Amino acid sequence: MKLFFYISLSLIQISVLAQDTVIGLSDYVFPDFRTMDTSLRRTYPFVKYEVNNYKFHSKESKNFSVFYEKLMNVVSTKKGKLNIYHIGGSHIQADIYTHDVRTNLQTKWPELTGERGWVFPFDLAQTNNPGNYEFSSPNKWRGLRSVNHKPSKYGIDYGLLGAMITCPDSVITIKFEYDRTIVKPPFNHVRIFHNIGDFPYWMHFGGDELLVMNVTNNPELGYSDIYLTDAIDSLNIQFQRKGALAPELEIYGFILMNDDPGISFTSIGINGAGLYTYLGNKRFGEQLKSYPPDFFAFAVGTNDGNTTFAKFNPEVYKRNLEKVMQMALRANPDCALLLTVPNDSYYRRRYLNKNIARERTVIRELAEEYNMAVWDMYGIMGELGSSKTWKINKLMRSDMIHFTHDGYHFKGDLYYDAFLKYMDQMEQQEQSLNN
Repeated sequence: MKLFFYISLSLIQISVLAQDTVIGLSDYVFPDFRTMDTSLRRTYPFVKYEVNNYKFHSKESKNFSVFYEKLMNVVSTKKGKLNIYHIGGSHIQADIYTHDVRTNLQTKWPELTGERGWVFPFDLAQTNNPGNYEFSSPNKWRGLRSVNHKPSKYGIDYGLLGAMITCPDSVITIKFEYDRTIVKPPFNHVRIFHNIGDFPYWMHFGGDELLVMNVTNNPELGYSDIYLTDAIDSLNIQFQRKGALAPELEIYGFILMNDDPGISFTSIGINGAGLYTYLGNKRFGEQLKSYPPDFFAFAVGTNDGNTTFAKFNPEVYKRNLEKVMQMALRANPDCALLLTVPNDSYYRRRYLNKNIARERTVIRELAEEYNMAVWDMYGIMGELGSSKTWKINKLMRSDMIHFTHDGYHFKGDLYYDAFLKYMDQMEQQEQSLNN
């Protein structure tokens, strides 16, 4: 009996020791730099590089483990796809630092080019378009965005991207092509989100007409799928109205897809958008389910907190953020959610914005509750008032809200470096579990 007790006690001790050797996500010791040039410490000594990582509040995160395993499987087998989303406001609409991350992810692994994902013709809507692609059209379009043209007032059921263009002409041409980018994933499947119901336009595809294998329409969700026999890297679509009484054409976005393995990286951003903006987009959730996320980064909060200390309500911000998080999890319960703390900023260029620190508290609470990760850009910058230092060093504009081009590219480097540290972190934890 005593022998059995001693053996059992020994087994328990061995088990405890084995668990202690496992490196938990919250215990991982990060290096300050992964691939970034360490000379940056001399160039920008005010940046807190030591907190440029994913912060977990527990030893394990099921969703981030699932994403890592899926990614490693795609890398090893050269099969499958992962959809990454990054949502925000004007920082994201310009798609500068997010495109840097996209480029890094789509060039890191040979033969894993991935696909482009969602795009929107912002230039046709008369607002700033990402510099890595362009839409053109001889027709005159009206652009509407959920920030300026409220859904309740205009009666528009916005989708995931929070924008729409519309044209009343009977014959309409839209062209898409890549621009100023080294990553140009070809596509043989195009999904166009448009009018709900029976689509009132015929579509023709110019010189690519012979490549069209099939065209289907989903009247309930309001999109058409165009399947091509071969992949192309530009698009020329002509819409022809089916009858004089047919409604005018509405376009809510395009998804460019292919059969290649890798990562798609969709950036969602509308100038001036807050969490309340995306929650007001009626078709946000259903469109997200049609192209579900594996990894979703939330960078929404600059506009939510751009007010006086007295007017900002942290609990409202928390409820709104949680609602958007839940939409992503409904689209994919295994989706990894990265909650990013907004950058330091000034309110009306003169007043320190203490609301960002309050948002960070809320973000940390939700990350802990949902067992997700935090990327703390506010902390990396140097916290309250640091945007002035970034402005002096030509990384931030005079409004002390937006970054300069150099600042956005630097932010992209920081973001990508933090992602690589997360991968190292997961790899080391996996190795410790197997030993």
